[in-house]
Amino acid sequence: MRTISNDVAVRLYHLDDEGGVATTLLYGSLAEALAAAAAQPEDMQPGLYLQTSNDVVAYLDLIEG
Repeated sequence: MRTISNDVAVRLYHLDDEGGVATTLLYGSLAEALAAAAAQPEDMQPGLYLQTSNDVVAYLDLIEG
């Protein structure tokens, strides 16, 4: 993901690995999305993604660096 600030607008969504259904959990700032993602159950976190206007990154890839 490109370098961005905590205030950039993002979409946090969960991608279901069985049916490929994307469920939006939050539209908000990166800081809000990271907090919301961290609050999700651990078994759900591998399916979480953050989307900006020009990029998508898996939540776990972002926090694990």
